[in-house]
This record gives sequence, C-alpha cells and structure tokens, in this order.
Amino acid sequence: MNIEHLKLFLRLAATNNISQAGNDLGLSPAVASAHINKLEQGLGIRLVHRTTRKVSLTEEGETFLPHAEEVISSIETARASVGVGQASPKGRLRITAPASFGRMHIVSAMKGFLSLYPDIQVDIRLTDNIVDLVEGGFDIAIRDAELKDSTLIARKLSPDKRIICVSPDYLKKFGEPNSPQDLRDHQCVILNGLETWVFDTPAGHINIKPKGNFRTDNGEAMRDACVDGLGIAMNATWSVYRHLQSGELVQILKEYPLISNAAIWAVYPSSRLLAPKVRAFIDYLSEQYGRYPYWDESLNK
Repeated sequence: MNIEHLKLFLRLAATNNISQAGNDLGLSPAVASAHINKLEQGLGIRLVHRTTRKVSLTEEGETFLPHAEEVISSIETARASVGVGQASPKGRLRITAPASFGRMHIVSAMKGFLSLYPDIQVDIRLTDNIVDLVEGGFDIAIRDAELKDSTLIARKLSPDKRIICVSPDYLKKFGEPNSPQDLRDHQCVILNGLETWVFDTPAGHINIKPKGNFRTDNGEAMRDACVDGLGIAMNATWSVYRHLQSGELVQILKEYPLISNAAIWAVYPSSRLLAPKVRAFIDYLSEQYGRYPYWDESLNK
C-alpha cells in the first residue's frame, strides 16, 4: 500500500475535492485521480463516490478512514522521532474570515506570515456569513461564533473581549450612565443578534435590552455610529482599541463587566493529516494574538 496514496485519501476526505486534495500535495487533478484509483484497486473496494461537482466517501471509505489516519499518524510520529519528515508549507491556502476582523487583524498579519512561508499563496474571503468549508473548498475558517458543526475542529486563537463604549460628544450632551440599569434611559447603537447585554454586578447577572433608533448588522458600522455620537454601544476591543487610544471613544461601566464567552477560533475539517500550510497559519496567528492579544495589551499602556 502506497503511503502517498493514503495521504491523498486523507486530504480528499477532508476537502471532498480531488483537485484541491491533489493541489495540497503538489499533484495534478489527473495524477490525484489516478492515485485514488490505484488505492481502490489495491484494496479491492470503492472508497469514494464521484460526481461532477464533488466526491464523498462511500460507507467502506468511512470505515477505512480512521485506519488510514492511524497509519499516517504512526509514520509521521516515527519520522519525527528521528528528525525527518518535516514538510515545508506550500501551496494555495484558502481562508474565510469575518469581514471586519479579517480586514483589521488577518490581512495585516499577511506580510509577516508570507515572509516566513513564501511558497504559500493566500486566497482569503472576507464575509460575515458562516460558509461551508467543504462546499466552498476552504482550508480553514476564522470565526468569532460558537462552533455548531461537530465534523469540524476548533482551536482557540484569542479571547474576544466586549466592552461598553461611547463618544465624548455623547457624554457631554446626555451624561454618563452609572449602572447597567441607567442604559434604559439612553440611546444605544445595537448590533443585530446582540440585543441583550448581560452584566456582572454585585447583585448578580443583569440582562439589559438596550433601545435606540439605530441598529445595524455590521460591527464596523456600529462602531462608527458610536464614534459619531449616535449612542452607546457594546464593542469588541479588537474593533475599537485604536479609537480608545485616540480618544474618539471612551469605555464606561468598567465596574460592571460584560458576561461573554466570545473568542476568536480557527476552524478546520476534522482530519489528523492537517496540511502543513494550515498548521503553519494557525500556529502563526496563535503566536501573534496569544492569551493576551495586542489590541487588549495596547489599552493598558
């Protein structure tokens, strides 16, 4: 049994796309297809269903998959133990990420990443929609939402701290709320999907449903409306840290921290044979952000 054929099969199981799986391993679509055919012939079973759009594993392929993973994992472990088998990251890396976070903190990280890995070509799609990684042919997704698909693996890259912000102009006109309950008497800028703000207070958790005459589905628009004095807003620190530094926004209600489990995640299909380019990207972002990301650190200077 050819080890390279097994590696290709694992990438095919992760991507459901022969061309992409072959590209990840430096193979043309024709050669990749031929390798899968040889693997099937050697086993005497059909591993994949082929259609004009994509491929999927057969029942036999699903049964074979964990055994193939064990074989490759054992081989890679053995090679690493004697200092060989370190694959150089290369090829096209397809990423999907939230529009605002991607523009501010992923695109800005590309110069450093690509200087370390010049053989990788990055193709990034910035969208606030949750896309299907397999259907879209993506290697990895950066998300700030809860992972709901159990077929995916998520690695936490950094916390996603939320705070209450307001512009100095708004404070001059309407004053500063002294407690979460006071927000009921103020105009707030509301992000769709986050209509309830939960605060930690000495009396326990308090839920506040803010009201206001401006709401949006875009985090940057919410932030900019807050800067313009349209109201008080709940913002992620990664979005507003520069505005806080410049004085365009100020944090309020510091004594009542928001309750949130938000985090920035790297999400990828579940496969032990993680492509070197994907592993390199995840490790790079994890190092860049860390447990205490630079956007939070900058606020304490």
